[in-house]
Amino acid sequence: MEGMDYEYAPLRLPPNVDRLTAAAQLAIQAEFSGWELARVRLFRDGTRQVMLRRRRVNQPQPGLSY
Repeated sequence: MEGMDYEYAPLRLPPNVDRLTAAAQLAIQAEFSGWELARVRLFRDGTRQVMLRRRRVNQPQPGLSY
């Protein structure tokens, strides 16, 4: 898999978003836009910093929907 290149999308989830809702939102992005979870950081205040990634392709793909 030579030259595998990814594009990344940072996403910040506020503390009032519970874990189940966050998982549902990320699953929707994975299913319809091809994103996969690269990293999650949970802060003391409950904020989650999520990094999504997907392989770059030459065809246009749908973006993130918030």
